[in-house]
Amino acid sequence: MTREVIRTLALLGLAGQAIVVVVVAAGAASLAGAAGPLGRIRRWLWGYELWAAFAVAVIATVGSLYLSERAGFVPCELCWFQRICMYPMTVLTLGAALRADHRAARYLLPLPVIGAAISVYHLLVENGVVEQARACQISAPGGCATKWIDEFGYITIPTLALTGFALVAAFLVFALAGSTDTDAA
Repeated sequence: MTREVIRTLALLGLAGQAIVVVVVAAGAASLAGAAGPLGRIRRWLWGYELWAAFAVAVIATVGSLYLSERAGFVPCELCWFQRICMYPMTVLTLGAALRADHRAARYLLPLPVIGAAISVYHLLVENGVVEQARACQISAPGGCATKWIDEFGYITIPTLALTGFALVAAFLVFALAGSTDTDAA
């Protein structure tokens, strides 16, 4: 069962990474003067940005809880900091989505941005680019450098967390853009 769940989470991570690449490419095209692709994504997401952020936060939260509570993977120090940034997003994005409060996205956005920064640092530690802190070494077996999963040659727990944070941040940015549209109307 655990193997199937890990594979499913990795496939969801791949899908999320594809979405991030499409959004970044559309944003780059928009910066180059082609507003069409980004505008199409905004129209397609219109009204569901906060629900999309909520869905990603729920999947990330349930996935991390499964990995620690059912699969027995001990969360390291950096995993806990990432959880601190993701777990509240489930409740906060649900509340904002239920109220259709797109302006709340500006207050929520720091959580995935900080979480993404921690994920990047965790990836650097995991891949030996940065030496892990002593707190990491005592927080979990093998410390923060332990690769509990390694799917498709690069998808590890911090990679999945970074993907989740990037998606939540992207959806919140779209929600913010929607809030300025509705404020102007």
